Amino acid sequence: MVPRYRVHVIVKEVHGFCAIGYKPGDMFVVEKFYIKPVQNTKICLHALSSMLTIIAPLLKGVSAKVLGIGEEDDIGYIQCPDPGKPYTNGGTVIFELRREEVRE
Repeated sequence: MVPRYRVHVIVKEVHGFCAIGYKPGDMFVVEKFYIKPVQNTKICLHALSSMLTIIAPLLKGVSAKVLGIGEEDDIGYIQCPDPGKPYTNGGTVIFELRREEVRE
């Protein structure tokens, strides 16, 4: 059987002002082909767009290390595209992508 994975997207750090209001520990889960919000977490389209090309391979079993986003197979990092001050009034958020094998 081919292993299946889910990806926990966890806010690791916030630098500057995040319009969504993300705080460290906020998270959502990507499983199969859908997003499961946790704790009523809002999902920022800008941040989501920056991670979609990474989440899809993680869901299929490609390691974060091979993708170049981490030092471990199951944990990688990505950030939203807002650079923050002095370029914008916003800020950037660092997300931890934590891959978990689903056993069914």
